[in-house]
Amino acid sequence: MSVWHQLFDFDDYGELLVLVRNSLVVGAALGLVGGLAGVFVAMRDLPFAVHGISELSFAGASAALLLGTNIVAGSITGSLLAAGAIGVLGTRARDRNSVIGILMPFGLGLGVLFLALYKGRAANKFGLLTGQIVAVDTPQTTWLLATSAVVLTALVVMWRPLAFASADPDVAEARGVPVRGLSIAFMIVLGLAVALSVQVVGALLVLSLLITPAAAAARVTASPVLLPLLSVVFATVSIEGGILLALGSSIPISPYVTTVSFALYVVCGAVGRYRTRRRGARRAVPAPA
Repeated sequence: MSVWHQLFDFDDYGELLVLVRNSLVVGAALGLVGGLAGVFVAMRDLPFAVHGISELSFAGASAALLLGTNIVAGSITGSLLAAGAIGVLGTRARDRNSVIGILMPFGLGLGVLFLALYKGRAANKFGLLTGQIVAVDTPQTTWLLATSAVVLTALVVMWRPLAFASADPDVAEARGVPVRGLSIAFMIVLGLAVALSVQVVGALLVLSLLITPAAAAARVTASPVLLPLLSVVFATVSIEGGILLALGSSIPISPYVTTVSFALYVVCGAVGRYRTRRRGARRAVPAPA
């Protein structure tokens, strides 16, 4: 029972719900941003880039924590530096992965250094890695919602040419689409999305919001309309469900978010395999003479 109460404790749930109001608002925005950005992360094969950016975002947030400045601003700064470096230096997949492989240990090392020098509450250190549901105050909410609006606006503007360039970059370039410019622009947008995710789920598990929902949606549909819609729904359910499940427990939010996200992926995978078998069975039935 003690382990169960550590995982799920719904005593005084209504009173505690007030404490995470800002996190729920930010979580809804994050589900929208993460779900849409995740579609292009999957199309452009950038999961490794997400992890690399998160390490520099962690370093920026750790530096801000040490200096006593705005943690969101520090996280965004670190993300943008990493995204810019990956976008400019990594034009080809092999070069990009090499750049990310260099940035990841560098960012993680810097973050660990800054946290080691920080003499404040241990919960603040741990929260940067694994997330905190009550860590989003009103000023941070304003920052995060404003950043979400910038990301969403950029994605709307770039959506069609970016989708074309992601699906077939050679043909898109031949048609006059600025493939390289779009690649750099999307990396900047991705950097902002990662910085948003780090504030809620921590630097270690941002993949659960920027990869898993889109991957789950892709298991059940290939529709250009349904895929981003389902990705947004799955990302929002993961983050909001994780916050509500973690409320009142002594466990960080990230295990709950990742569990909900993974469960959705497993269910979508089962549905996708079932539909594939049904199609195969129908094709195998001979037509009547």
